[in-house]
Amino acid sequence: MTELRDTLLDRLGRRLAGALQEESSGYEPYTPSDAETLRRALEPGDILLIEGNQKISAVIKYLTQSTWSHAALYVGDALPEPQDGTERPRLIEVSMGEGCVAVPLSRYRTYNTRICRASGLAPEDRDRVVAFMIGKLGLKYDLKNILDMLRYFLPAPPVPVRWRRRMLAFGSGDPTRAICSSLIAEAYGQIRYPILPEITRAPGRASAQSNYSRREILHIRHHSLYTPRDFDLSPYFRIVKPTLEYGFDYRAVTWDDKASSDAAAAKAGAIASDT
Repeated sequence: MTELRDTLLDRLGRRLAGALQEESSGYEPYTPSDAETLRRALEPGDILLIEGNQKISAVIKYLTQSTWSHAALYVGDALPEPQDGTERPRLIEVSMGEGCVAVPLSRYRTYNTRICRASGLAPEDRDRVVAFMIGKLGLKYDLKNILDMLRYFLPAPPVPVRWRRRMLAFGSGDPTRAICSSLIAEAYGQIRYPILPEITRAPGRASAQSNYSRREILHIRHHSLYTPRDFDLSPYFRIVKPTLEYGFDYRAVTWDDKASSDAAAAKAGAIASDT
């Protein structure tokens, strides 16, 4: 009976996961990501935020009030090249259907993306973050927790703002279950790197008369409460824009009106030379 129930739950879980990962039609990125440009700008340990266009992405963006619905960690050349000659996987991510997997940068070439880089990260700690994520490859999303997935079928869940983060963190508690941002937050948590620390004011705040008396103690939140947006908002992660990393000259930009006037001038010159 247990085996039959597990089989039915597995089947239902796979169907729900498949439905949630269906892509919405009509999505077009403002600035499509070029895999080679991204690769040149990225460093191991960087976090790539993605604006997804799946059904589950719309709910996550609503709950977090953010553009970003997904996060992946860049590991550089830490993983071997595939023997079949396909593109080397350089990102490690967690998806509902696949679990924790390594994927190539080109997977997100048609999406809006953002690079978040931990400021001042020591080389040895960067290696620990990358090794942590590599060690999690193969973890599976708990597809048997049907209630955990059903919440994503509500495009705008009627949940008070203060409970929305908790709704994202809700789950079975299975140690083999993880979501994209929580696993990355756990990787940074093991090196004690802050993302969005909670602030607890020391006793005596109400009567304090100086900044020295109004001390603040930083507490790192539990990793299950982190969302992709938090890396963007963090005061400790720097935003890296590939188009600016290798030099940008606004005077070299060709605008539509300039191109049209240049073409008209060239045409007028050609007519004058003929006459």
